[in-house]
Amino acid sequence: MSQQSTDLPPAYKPARRIALRDFQSRPMRAFHVTWFSFFLCFFAWFAAAPLMVVIKEDLGLSQVQIGNTIIASVASTVFARLMVGSCCDHFGPRRTYRWLMILCSFPVMGMGLVNSYESFLLVRLAVGAVGASFVITQFHTSLMFAPNCLGTATATTAAWGNLGGGVTQLLMPLGLSLLIALGVDEAIGWRYAMVAPGLALLIMGMLYPRLTDDTPAGHFQARLGKGRSLSVAARDPRVWCLFGLYAACFGTELTVNNIAALYFHDNFGMGLVGAGAAASIFGLTNVFARSLGGYCSDRIARQRGLRGRSLFLFVVIVLEGLLLIAFSKATALPVALTLFFVFGVLVQMAEGATFGVVVFVKRKAMGAVVGMVAAGGNVGAVLAGFMFRVEGLPWSKALTILGVAITMTSLLALLIRFTDQEEAQIDSEFKGLESA
Repeated sequence: MSQQSTDLPPAYKPARRIALRDFQSRPMRAFHVTWFSFFLCFFAWFAAAPLMVVIKEDLGLSQVQIGNTIIASVASTVFARLMVGSCCDHFGPRRTYRWLMILCSFPVMGMGLVNSYESFLLVRLAVGAVGASFVITQFHTSLMFAPNCLGTATATTAAWGNLGGGVTQLLMPLGLSLLIALGVDEAIGWRYAMVAPGLALLIMGMLYPRLTDDTPAGHFQARLGKGRSLSVAARDPRVWCLFGLYAACFGTELTVNNIAALYFHDNFGMGLVGAGAAASIFGLTNVFARSLGGYCSDRIARQRGLRGRSLFLFVVIVLEGLLLIAFSKATALPVALTLFFVFGVLVQMAEGATFGVVVFVKRKAMGAVVGMVAAGGNVGAVLAGFMFRVEGLPWSKALTILGVAITMTSLLALLIRFTDQEEAQIDSEFKGLESA
């Protein structure tokens, strides 16, 4: 969170409200640029997922090999998020975001050049690094907004960025269908389709530092010595609890984004475009659900303080696990789609609620804390991915097991505690905002 001096004029302080029509102030300009950048990153990250029906046939992939590529697409993000978190603390968000998007644009476009399982695996591993964009999005937003709306702001920039995971499920199959209609062979068309998200990343990477400022007051000032922030974050048990909780929600989102289209295709006999449309229901809940989780966390904090944020997180993740179990057992398509939608809402709310807590833990090492917790989401996706590569294990059964694991993980939220001094500091900041 920004530590600007209190004698700065209002224009150079963190924003106390989210004014969506404001594109001029530094906080709101950063708000819009960060969520849109994250949207492009998320779109590129999962651009191949809705085309897996075609890619599977083209490259002759087995279930185990598909499972390995799913794991690869999220495993590299674990290390990228840890590294990017520390880079944010030392270099600031603008420079970090620029180089991440530029560097990741090349493997995204290069995916069209693969000709074997091994090359596809390596490219998906490289593309996974773009998932570290979430860390910068949360970090940059946390510098721009005051505590009274910080949960809502971070949840909304993340949510509208995550929306890319739903939009890609719609647009990539439609783009491929358009190319086929124009006479391009299907095995070539999916390769051409991958150029667009990679090119968008490259362009946005060059524009990002020109469109935003690091903080409301201007340039970023490093808070801790290089390399120190990660060690400070790792020594706090609360960070590890949040690591596990984010594995239970965002790890689940990553897993579902990777398998949903194939799940609806195989279990309900849907075609490529229909399965992609069904899968997009999950990602499209980001339009409102993650923001709703952050908003509820902010509202509860006004009455119950930081402890109230943790309790709310516990409740939402319990419900998430139960809904996934119910979805995994659905056999009728209308019932499955309804449960899938409600489950998606709860997943996104849990993610927003998680970072409604994260941004108040070790604020001087905010980048490292965000990076570690965000990496937890990818660790969860990697662990879940192993179940989906097991020959003979139905994916519906794997989802049931995952739902049980999520429900049990929710107990970690009850272990998160804040000191009286931390509670008093945030309470005084709230009162200061109300009296300003």
